[in-house]
Amino acid sequence: MTVDSTNNQHALPLEAERLVGRFRCDLATQRWGWSDETFHIHGFEPGDVVPTTTLVLAHRHPDDRERVSGILQGAACTGEPFSSVHRIMDAQGRERTLTMVGQGRLDPDTREVRELVGYFVDITTALRAQAGEAASAAIRASAVSRAGIEQAKGIIAFVLNIDVEEAFEHLRRASNETNVAVREIARQVVEAASVKKLSATDIANVLAAPPNAHDLSWAMRAGTISAGVPR
Repeated sequence: MTVDSTNNQHALPLEAERLVGRFRCDLATQRWGWSDETFHIHGFEPGDVVPTTTLVLAHRHPDDRERVSGILQGAACTGEPFSSVHRIMDAQGRERTLTMVGQGRLDPDTREVRELVGYFVDITTALRAQAGEAASAAIRASAVSRAGIEQAKGIIAFVLNIDVEEAFEHLRRASNETNVAVREIARQVVEAASVKKLSATDIANVLAAPPNAHDLSWAMRAGTISAGVPR
């Protein structure tokens, strides 16, 4: 049994339409009607299989199967709108993530729920793109943080006349002693250097600033770093 994939009053653009499939479940027979798109979402060609509730649940991810089954059973009893985001394993063994939305239809005579109708939306690609963007943002943030640390190492090494590895050891030790992240201490060193030409004493004061007060304004007010003319 198939569902006409073109009979959609809310037609989506062609690119999106390929990811949206319609379904109808006859509760008396537990046979499902799938549009061509729904067959494709599940890794089948239209007509390859006869969709049933057993088949539908068999293709749900093992960790999501019981939850989806409960949602369908609840909708079959109440007919109320339902929705779910869950994973499937398609006919080729690929994991995909779907959004399922639907509702029950009542028999006009008995007023009992006769069938479930709705849509499957394949959001796998969108989720992967989102994850990729998040990973890229994390990498960019890490690069910015690392650049600040490298800059602070150079400032400390220059002022104290030591090598950069020893300069990093100063940052690491200050982080351990003050419970402030290395990147934050590095930021303070760079900020302080933008205000005035730093001395060894200034470096020591920045590195020794206590937790929860590790900012340049605190250091200025406390007098540990005097204001000066920016370099």
